[in-house]
Amino acid sequence: MPRQGAIVAVLSVAGLASSFMFTLVVPIQSKLPELLGSSIIAAVSPGIVGVIVGRALQGAVTGVVPLGISIMRDVLHEDRVDAAIAFMSATLGVGGAIGMPVSAIITETSDWHVLFWMSAGLGVIVFALVIWIIPPSVLRTAGRFDYIGAAGLAVGLTGVLLAISRGNEWGWASPATLACGLGGIAVLLVWGWYELRLSEPLLDLRVAARPAVLLTNLASVAVGFSLFASNVSYPQMLELPAAAGGFGLSLLQASLIVMPSGLVMMVLSPFSGRLARTVGPQLLLVLGAAALIVAYGYSLLFASEVWHILVANLLIGVGIGFGYAAMLMLIMRSVPPTETGASNGLNALFRSLGTSTAAALVGAVLAAMSVTRDGIAVPTPAAFQTSFALGIGAAAVALAIALFIPRRRDPHEAHPSLPH
Repeated sequence: MPRQGAIVAVLSVAGLASSFMFTLVVPIQSKLPELLGSSIIAAVSPGIVGVIVGRALQGAVTGVVPLGISIMRDVLHEDRVDAAIAFMSATLGVGGAIGMPVSAIITETSDWHVLFWMSAGLGVIVFALVIWIIPPSVLRTAGRFDYIGAAGLAVGLTGVLLAISRGNEWGWASPATLACGLGGIAVLLVWGWYELRLSEPLLDLRVAARPAVLLTNLASVAVGFSLFASNVSYPQMLELPAAAGGFGLSLLQASLIVMPSGLVMMVLSPFSGRLARTVGPQLLLVLGAAALIVAYGYSLLFASEVWHILVANLLIGVGIGFGYAAMLMLIMRSVPPTETGASNGLNALFRSLGTSTAAALVGAVLAAMSVTRDGIAVPTPAAFQTSFALGIGAAAVALAIALFIPRRRDPHEAHPSLPH
């Protein structure tokens, strides 16, 4: 078997590549709103149709981190699992930190297709490393794949997320929004009924209903919201012209101010693993939520200088670094080894629900509380203050939920037998 350090490194690089690919396209979203997709198809596409197809294919990348954590639990020594998970969770921020300035430079100096060729090459490298280094799982579970359950979950979540992400554009009470949202909820209820009656379900909902798992997933929605509220508001404030109340920074300059939050996550990852083993991941999540509250509270009081935004982003990095690592550890400690991948995948979906909600709600606030300057609507200072208040509210909800998460390991958890 390859050295365990090499396994952690390759899986972490895979997680970094996943977040890097998504962040890479941020600068061109205003020109091509749907330009998020599978790298090669998007790179050779002259129009939007190929890009949309590519985007659908790239959705598979979101499973890299949950699968990586499942593999770590299977093949690593138990004493190394917490630190490895903390390190891999940090790649979610590090990839974004690297991707933002790289994307800014390429967008300002080259053709946007280069972004996708670069991510395609990165995908090939990661694919080769995984084939070379990562061993087969030592834990296999016999059974059939639940295709109906997978389709039902996809349809239900798509409806809910579509309603949240498009509610501001369509109108929150419009027939399209209500049909997607209520229809998605109805499908998920039927899906849950169906899954509870299967002997081999896609996701064991009885496991997902355990207090530690359920509360962690609910906290994930709030943490995801708090994270994305900063991703929406801080860059806009930095790039807004000074005459309109912003700082008038270029895309590259703004990305360099936002980037340190990801670097903080990387620096804190070894400390997160040790702290989790000492005091438990529940307290780590409490500390992360508290850091987010401090970050947004600071922004409400101090947002008149560029360095104020830099300090706030550093605090965001602390909060997300602790919070993401803690949530993954809490899930892992509360489910049997056979449920690790599916349960962490569900947790990723809950985080996506939070980020999608933040994008829709904060975007609606910035659009509603705006003034017209030179024929262009720009957010007012009050709009940004409201966005920061929403971030505080979400972080406070995460903190309150975290306080009720059981601190002891779940008796159902058992680490697979490994050669130690």
